[in-house]
Amino acid sequence: MKKQTYLFVLLICSLLTTSKAQETVNDSIISIIKKHGLDQSQVMKTAQMITDVYGPRLTGSPMLDKATDWAQKQLKDWGYQNVHLDEWGPFGRGWELKHFEMHCEAPSYWPIIAYPKAWSPSTKGQVKGEVIYLNASTVEDLEKYKGKLKGKFVMIDTLREIKEWEDPLAKRLTPEELLDMANSPAPQPRARRGGGNRNFQSGREFVTALREMLYSEKPLATIDRSFKGDLGTVFVAQASAKEGQSRDEGAEVLPQVTMSVEHYNRIFRMLAQGLPVTLSVEIQAEYSNKDGMEHNIIAEIPGTDLKDEIVMFGAHFDSWHTGTGATDNGAGSAVMLETARILMETIKESGIKPRRTLRIALWTGEEEGLLGSRSYAKKEVGYNDDNGNLVKGKDYEKISAYYNLDNGTGKIRGVYLQGNDAVSSIFRAWLDPFKDLGATTLTLQNTGGTDHLSFDGVGVPGFQFIQDNMSYWSRTHHSNMDNYDHLVADDLKQAATIIASFVWHTSQRDEQLPRKPMKTDSAKN
Repeated sequence: MKKQTYLFVLLICSLLTTSKAQETVNDSIISIIKKHGLDQSQVMKTAQMITDVYGPRLTGSPMLDKATDWAQKQLKDWGYQNVHLDEWGPFGRGWELKHFEMHCEAPSYWPIIAYPKAWSPSTKGQVKGEVIYLNASTVEDLEKYKGKLKGKFVMIDTLREIKEWEDPLAKRLTPEELLDMANSPAPQPRARRGGGNRNFQSGREFVTALREMLYSEKPLATIDRSFKGDLGTVFVAQASAKEGQSRDEGAEVLPQVTMSVEHYNRIFRMLAQGLPVTLSVEIQAEYSNKDGMEHNIIAEIPGTDLKDEIVMFGAHFDSWHTGTGATDNGAGSAVMLETARILMETIKESGIKPRRTLRIALWTGEEEGLLGSRSYAKKEVGYNDDNGNLVKGKDYEKISAYYNLDNGTGKIRGVYLQGNDAVSSIFRAWLDPFKDLGATTLTLQNTGGTDHLSFDGVGVPGFQFIQDNMSYWSRTHHSNMDNYDHLVADDLKQAATIIASFVWHTSQRDEQLPRKPMKTDSAKN
């Protein structure tokens, strides 16, 4: 090797070493964070309040309002400032289930496992009628059912075969899976789909014709079963309306019920044998929230020399209605509230205040399409207008990062970088102190479906943490089994500890986290 080449290599190595050394990791602060996050945790106490006491938290419901009041009080009690509600909307009417029962009356009696869909209206007391299976897949098939649905319960799904579970329901990420994620290349933009899909158009025409017939004949209720779930687990979301959304004020909505697959299949088989089946159902539900407006929860710890800059962390606070919203997303909300508590305790014990302002956000309306965080981002952060131009909000340049948690109870295994390779070396330094807790992986991959997208989509660094799946997708996500009992205490403690450290170290850097380049540089202020 020539002397000049040797010196050049030494220079590059020196620069790389210096660059890595410049990323400060405060070991004494991490020790304090670990003490409060692992040894003196209160995360399960918080989770129990969110779920057992204030669950479920359907957006627009009176219970969500009660949970919101509790969360604000808790943040104030911990010493947070600027605790306030961020209004967004209009969302539409709220909904609360007051009473429900469903029974098979003939050919024999048995209680049925089922749940009304959100925003399903009340029945006229207890109603009783025969069941009819609507065996149709085309507009022409519907003709034979005209005039036959009134006063009936209409089953709209076919039988679903169930296979016994041979693999465990709860799974953690394996070393091989984590390695694959770490080795994944930067994500590529999705290709646009071509238009003119004839099958899609045909399917849409059928759905429209089916909806028109159902609302014309007004059966007692429609009954379906979800595409997954067994052993009494029922996955339930919202009812459909004749027009628009079922939550829209004045929308016409039929009573709609989702039944456990075992009970659905039993009735289906009896009907296939020519045996008439009679059901009785009673739904008592109330609509509320007349002004249609909803609220996110915001609170802060003011910064010092960089107080005009912000580090955000958050999770969605709303849930669906059949469980108590534990893994989706009481877990994330409890972790972020615990993160807030840990940060305050760390400040008290160390005597060191954050340089940047720390801001927690608990979002609502996530389940209906990231509505709360998108509204916040449009007002405060930024959005893309109809021409694809970035319109910057007042906090666009001020936010260093937003950290989110919303994939169940599983422990943190690393971070999705959302294609932002520039933060890799920074996050690597911040993850290293938590190797013993199983958090080691950085992947350039994107992940979607939750509130970090409201920030990442406009170029502000927004991150979701990699988590063990546990039984999130197989058993608890949007189901009647989404309850406190399926939360894993050690995993939530670990998550809150790691996030608290990430938030703290982001607040103390001389520079904000680097941003990935945006597709367009055109912006309006």
